[in-house]
Amino acid sequence: MPTGDDDNDRELEQLRAEVGQLRTRVADAEARARAAHQDAQAARATTAKLKTAPPRPRRHLNWRTPVASVLIVLGCLLAPVSVLAVWTSNQVSNTDRYVANVSPLIHEPAVQAALTSRISTAISNEVNVRAYVNLAAGQLTKRGLPRLGALISGFSGSIASGVNGFIHSIVAKIVSSPAIARLWVQVNRRAHTQLVKALSGQPHSAIVISGNEVVLSLGPLIDQAKHNLAARGLTVVNKLPPINPTFPLFDAKYLIKAQSAYRLLNTLRWVLPILAVILIAAGIYITHSHRRALIGAALGVAAGMLLLAIGLAIGRTIYLNQVPASVLPSDAAAVVFDTLVRFIKQGLHVILAVALIVALAAFFSGPSTTAVRSRNAVKTAFGKVRGTGERFGVNTGPVGPWVYQHRTLMRIAAVVIAALVLAFTSYPTALVVLVIALALLAVLGLIELIARPPAPPPAEPPGVIPPQQAPDHQPTAAPAAGATVPPPPGR
Repeated sequence: MPTGDDDNDRELEQLRAEVGQLRTRVADAEARARAAHQDAQAARATTAKLKTAPPRPRRHLNWRTPVASVLIVLGCLLAPVSVLAVWTSNQVSNTDRYVANVSPLIHEPAVQAALTSRISTAISNEVNVRAYVNLAAGQLTKRGLPRLGALISGFSGSIASGVNGFIHSIVAKIVSSPAIARLWVQVNRRAHTQLVKALSGQPHSAIVISGNEVVLSLGPLIDQAKHNLAARGLTVVNKLPPINPTFPLFDAKYLIKAQSAYRLLNTLRWVLPILAVILIAAGIYITHSHRRALIGAALGVAAGMLLLAIGLAIGRTIYLNQVPASVLPSDAAAVVFDTLVRFIKQGLHVILAVALIVALAAFFSGPSTTAVRSRNAVKTAFGKVRGTGERFGVNTGPVGPWVYQHRTLMRIAAVVIAALVLAFTSYPTALVVLVIALALLAVLGLIELIARPPAPPPAEPPGVIPPQQAPDHQPTAAPAAGATVPPPPGR
């Protein structure tokens, strides 16, 4: 029978063999891991070389880029024309919009001064105070009072000047009164249909051409002034014939041009904006780089609005140079022009602001180094704020992971809602666009702040091989019956 020492020797040899096998397997696993690591490094090096290698020349002509460029350029050129078309529809064809446009004119000091001068001059010319004074002096002379008649005749100029000054001061108060402001609105409301007739070339328009000018009748304002003068004691105005002076608006030659442009733009007032949007959208869609095309289109629209603003400035200079100071003072003419085109400026300011915001948003959402660093800086800042709040016990609970999971959809919804708010605002301004953009940024920042990424899985302790990476274990032979298994080392 074998002794106990022989059994122990056999078990020891068996354990030594198993340890050797395990060491061999560990060495093989390490060798495979090193080989896999070297293969991964080689793959990364190959990928880097492919990325840095110059692209192969294309065999076929890329038609997308030139066609997209042409479409976007055409859309950008139609953008300022579309603004003029919409202004023609809203300002000229809409009575309420037209009245809202011209109503502030009566409150402008330069326009009030021009109206006062035109109305008081018309009344003074009809009253002819000097003729009345000379007639009174002649009557006194005939009745045996020659000295008194001569005295009155000598002061006829001063008396006429005083009466005319009195008329001017009363008319100035009348023109600046709320009653005339309301009458101004009524006159312009009634005249609006006549303006459309004048622009469309229809006859029987109250806005007529006098000489080389398009003028607005001031008859109703004269009647109001005569009524107030009679109430203040100058009853002689009641005997005057109807007085109907005019207020010049613009040169008649521009009416012919405006008539042609009105007919064309009034026909295309809806076609042009829709066509411009379709052309720009099509150009962005067919190109390979949608983001770059969007940035270019937005900057092109902004450039178109700047060109429209320059055109308005040139047109203003031409208009002021064409209106003689004797017809309309330069300050009043400038106020009239600025008031008539103020909604065009408002529209181009809105589109300019929207275009610049879209260009900035497209740029900072792109893959450029500046955009990526900016986004990472924002995410890091919000992460620090969120971490600080969590350290003080302020957290979003289960809402945070849910928002993080649906953050893309929530961002898209926020942008769509902001666009709808802007689209359904009746008459937006550049300030309204800025407020909507800031509100959108606040909402996007709130989404980023609330969204809490899920916690990372716990790291494995050092020296522990994960189950999926552990070497294959092959069962060893069971110890012989009655054999004694030695305890592990260290015990």
